Amino acid sequence: MNTPSLQAAILPPSAGWGWIVQGYALFRRQPLAMIFWSTATSFLINLGAAIPVLGQILLVSLTPLLTFLTLCACRHLSLGQRMLPGMWLRPLQEAGTTSALLRLGLAYLGCTLLAALAAVLPFLSQLLAAIGTEAQPDYATLAAAMTGPMIVFGGFYVLLSALFWHAPALMGWHRLPLRRALFYSMVACWRNKWAIILYVASWAAVFYGLHQALDGLVAAGVSTVALVWLSLVLDILITALLYCSFYPIYATIFRDATA
Repeated sequence: MNTPSLQAAILPPSAGWGWIVQGYALFRRQPLAMIFWSTATSFLINLGAAIPVLGQILLVSLTPLLTFLTLCACRHLSLGQRMLPGMWLRPLQEAGTTSALLRLGLAYLGCTLLAALAAVLPFLSQLLAAIGTEAQPDYATLAAAMTGPMIVFGGFYVLLSALFWHAPALMGWHRLPLRRALFYSMVACWRNKWAIILYVASWAAVFYGLHQALDGLVAAGVSTVALVWLSLVLDILITALLYCSFYPIYATIFRDATA
């Protein structure tokens, strides 16, 4: 793909909701495939969370690669192609793709660690005071001390999300170098910031509504075991729908220039 012809379209705010609708349409084409992928990635996330430090580092580093595989699968669905087991990892067999995505993953990890460090340093004295010298710290005080760093990190993470949002597709499909992919991603997100805000807000409303519904079932006296299984199934299903909505964002902003 020639870089000069790669232009990010400017879409109306309503596109944010349209991406979710288009994602649902993709999901309906082959729901079992996307449910499988949602289950597999959920297993990897839980496995990474269970391994202290190293697991989280690997998970963050592999995020761009997993995102690219998700986009490739959804693109196959958009073209009417059935996702077979051997197709999931096939995009990584193209020369240079895996190494490029791993470099992107390391950049993402480095930026995330720098953002966390920058968020914690201004509040370091408060955090140390909250931890104290006792074996069991006051968790309420510690939670209050963590509020500031979390807010600052949230602001940094918005910037990181814009930088890396489209970078996996731009490096994997368009073969852009790392810096240029980050620049193009930032520009595309800025041009479509209102649509992205509506998109994120819509998904936040979905997850909030799900949480409220589960709380209502708890209040109604539904058994804990049934709720655990219901929550697991709904989480996998909604995550699959979320993944399917990633591809329409790229396809409409960059007009699916790889097709």
